[in-house]
Amino acid sequence: MKTIISQKVGKSESQKAANFLRLSIYKPFFYSLFSIFLSLHAFAQEKDSTQVNRLDEVVISAVRVTAKTPVTFSNLDKKDIKYRNLGQDIPVLMNYMPSVVTTSDAGNGVGYTGIRVRGSDATRVNVTINGIPYNDSESQGTFWVNLPDFASSVQSLQLQRGVGTSTNGSGAFGASINMLTDNTSTKASAEISGSAGSFNTYKENIKFSTGLLNDHIEISGRLSNLTSDGYIDRASSDLNSYFLQGSYTGKSTLIKALVFGGSEKTYQSWNGIDAETLKSDRAFNSAGMFTDENGNPRYYDNETDNYNQTNYQLIWSELINKDWTSNFALHYTHGEGYYENYKEDADFEDYNLIPIEGVESTDLVRQKWLDNDFYGMTFSLNYKKEKWDVIFAGGWNKYEGNHFGKVIWSRYASQSELGDLFYDDDAVKTDGNVFAKASYQLTNKLNLFVDLQYRGVNYQADGVQPEYIDQTYHFFNPKAGITYEINQKNNLYFSYARANREPNRTDFEGGNVVPETLNDFELGWRNVSEKLQINANVYYMGYINQLILTGSLDDVGSPIRANSEDSYRLGLEVDVTIAVAKSFYIKPNFTLSSNKNVDLTVDGFSYGNTDIAYSPDLIIGNIFVYKPIANLYVSLLQKFVGKQYMNNIELPEAKLDSYFVNDFNIAYEIFPKTVFKSIMVNVLVNNIFDTEYVANGYMWDVYPYYYPQAGINFLAGLTLKF
Repeated sequence: MKTIISQKVGKSESQKAANFLRLSIYKPFFYSLFSIFLSLHAFAQEKDSTQVNRLDEVVISAVRVTAKTPVTFSNLDKKDIKYRNLGQDIPVLMNYMPSVVTTSDAGNGVGYTGIRVRGSDATRVNVTINGIPYNDSESQGTFWVNLPDFASSVQSLQLQRGVGTSTNGSGAFGASINMLTDNTSTKASAEISGSAGSFNTYKENIKFSTGLLNDHIEISGRLSNLTSDGYIDRASSDLNSYFLQGSYTGKSTLIKALVFGGSEKTYQSWNGIDAETLKSDRAFNSAGMFTDENGNPRYYDNETDNYNQTNYQLIWSELINKDWTSNFALHYTHGEGYYENYKEDADFEDYNLIPIEGVESTDLVRQKWLDNDFYGMTFSLNYKKEKWDVIFAGGWNKYEGNHFGKVIWSRYASQSELGDLFYDDDAVKTDGNVFAKASYQLTNKLNLFVDLQYRGVNYQADGVQPEYIDQTYHFFNPKAGITYEINQKNNLYFSYARANREPNRTDFEGGNVVPETLNDFELGWRNVSEKLQINANVYYMGYINQLILTGSLDDVGSPIRANSEDSYRLGLEVDVTIAVAKSFYIKPNFTLSSNKNVDLTVDGFSYGNTDIAYSPDLIIGNIFVYKPIANLYVSLLQKFVGKQYMNNIELPEAKLDSYFVNDFNIAYEIFPKTVFKSIMVNVLVNNIFDTEYVANGYMWDVYPYYYPQAGINFLAGLTLKF
């Protein structure tokens, strides 16, 4: 939430009341729908699990791709992550996928985590949950800290690299991540799990499913609690989350009502440390540091980020006939929270405080608040017959945000009233899109693909620039490609995609208001055989006016971006699975790339062709998996990330060194005949060779600041299934 809140948004007391009223209207509405849905009855009918699964797949069909689609993608499902799902965030669980680089503010994968794909940061990665957009509308990023332990409710996840296919929400400029929550279960179950590990990290989790009641209704849910002190000093996390899903399954109908969300309280750890401190005290955290009246250094206890988020989804999927399926969804998200800072020697005038005689500055404690609502709908209609597979889809979403700040304590009193705000800003963003995708089997070996999208965006905001912002964008995003099946084991694909994207709030604050355009070319080869699977592709991503990270942060910690008139990413990705033996397989992948600004000019000075910030030329991942006996799983996970720069002018001080990290994972699962369906014990040892490395950082002018990651650390868990 730090980026969202740091971007502004305030509201008056009347606005708060109005927003509360709006929320009080929405909640009964969704709860009523949920109650009506649960009260549905039908004649008893034995449900085929295959039919149930097919209905579940309709939910995600509009945004998922298959091997016949000329798009570069990788899948991750529940069985792939269950052995190391011990409390770390979803980006960390995705770390070993091709072209992925992850980082953690706290250093141990809990709390604030980040992800980059092909060098593109989270603001260019489109994220959907059940086909419903999740990215924050203003910052365009995804705050995984608001989804603690969400991996425990994810059935499967697909990462599309590059532009990918059309989807709802903000346009993908680096990748798309679409997640499908737990499928409808035909059998009743319950699960209790817990884990503990380094840095006082603890997770408790309870899950249940009723199975199909009266052959039609299933209710499932999860409660999770996650706490950690973090590797970095005081980088603590106190996270709670819940997930409740009700499903009605008919002969041709699936209706799902979902409520999920959570709360987070994290001690701020996004300041980073300078080069000297990196050598002497890697875990140092300056957040909350101040000097008392006696000149002694102290730390403010509540230098924290606090946020609550609740998500509602109502999804209706229908098998109309053997050729047609449809999906319609309503969604609503409410988020509210703040971060709190102790500020030394703050000027009265900066906080709308009236100076008192002889005193113009004071120590104070401030809160920066965000109160926002995000709601809308999505739809898709799928026709599949013989040679055709056609999807008509789209969505409409609206964001209403209120950003405001208040002083809750001041050393020197001023003439102010309780509830006074030192800024009070509003923002509204409306995003609508329609798209059509068609796949046609021209011959037995040749498949054609076309995807056409129109997207319209309107953004209105104050407090961003001296004048009120009211900006409208119209984007046309075409995609096309072919897939050629050489034989049953091999196919080739080629695609072209064009994407356009609007600036985010921080870009407006920095004066960068030019939208960016991407032309993405993908050429790939897929091989699938009994003992060998190969996915290899070459990509070229050509940008016009790309908004690239400068490596700097603004005064509230938001990354600053600037337009690069001409830039590109050229790369080779290879992803392989090798079954060396029945009990042993290897899953290596690597990305070799060149990421360049062309004839970069900054402040009137030409730097020529330079590396794009945060874009390593080499990324390697690998997983060794060994199953020596039944039910025993042993794996070694490896990640190499090459050197990268934290700005775009290749300043030597801005270079992040390469790093190579190894994790070890072991799990043993038994299946008792009584009481429990299964008992699983799993252990994850991160960074087993205790490597000192830095995965992320930023530049403050010409001075580098770093986010060190933890040395050797572990997590151990126990899962009981009933």
